[in-house]
Amino acid sequence: MKTPIFRGTCTALVTPFGAGGVDFAALDRLLETQLEAGVEALVVGGTTGEAATLSHEELLALIAHCVRFCGGKTKLIAGTGGNDTRRAAENARAAAALGADALLCVTPYYNRCTQEGLLAHYETLAAATELPLLLYNVPSRTNVRIEAETCAALAQLPTVAGIKEADPDVGRVLKLHALCGEDFPVYSGCDDRILPFMACGALGVVSVLSNLRPRAVKELTDAALRGEYARALTLQRAQQPLIEALFAAVNPIPVKAALALAGLDCGPCRLPLTPAAPDLNARLRELLGTA
Repeated sequence: MKTPIFRGTCTALVTPFGAGGVDFAALDRLLETQLEAGVEALVVGGTTGEAATLSHEELLALIAHCVRFCGGKTKLIAGTGGNDTRRAAENARAAAALGADALLCVTPYYNRCTQEGLLAHYETLAAATELPLLLYNVPSRTNVRIEAETCAALAQLPTVAGIKEADPDVGRVLKLHALCGEDFPVYSGCDDRILPFMACGALGVVSVLSNLRPRAVKELTDAALRGEYARALTLQRAQQPLIEALFAAVNPIPVKAALALAGLDCGPCRLPLTPAAPDLNARLRELLGTA
């Protein structure tokens, strides 16, 4: 039986940037809001954290800083994946040495490997450390999909502890459980489908929205975990307009703009991501009540 890394809400943290690089003071403010809300886990250095533009040194500094700040108050999951298996394994070992609780490893991008390549890639990463490892399926970003049959093979590896599923097909949850076992942890990677995924057996969400509204997302996942689906539906519907705005442009452009409007400025995105367009900023102001 697989032991879940977390149940409920995991925030996919943005990375605050300033003129000199990572803005650790802004990161502390963001982390404090997450800990106060009681989220069950945090991802640092993931897609929302602009991992593709972080240097190796910045990624390790982020992980080390979050480990120190959180001090065991929540699970700290390090985004250590990449399209170079050797480098991803090095990142995994470094994250383990720094005290991360688990790893989130995206499928290799650009290379467009086969399913056989995915097996070899994740077998290498799973053997690199003893930390639990979450597979990360996000074909809209990588143009590579972890087929359910491949996931079933990877689920046999002792350190593979589940999957962040960012394919919007809710039926994937059912197929994954049919092939991997009902105890295989699946997490929604889509804020607009938290409830549908959890109603089909997912254990929670790795969320962009919870950067901004961690208490609201936690309330939703807590209700779903208790089987209070009518309550969870009300909560999902309440957040849906903001969720749609947060994905009206490439993540994390909108969520960084929203955080600034909400008084938790985490700086700009790094190029090639550009600032939110004026119409999106106006939409966010209206939704957040800051117009």
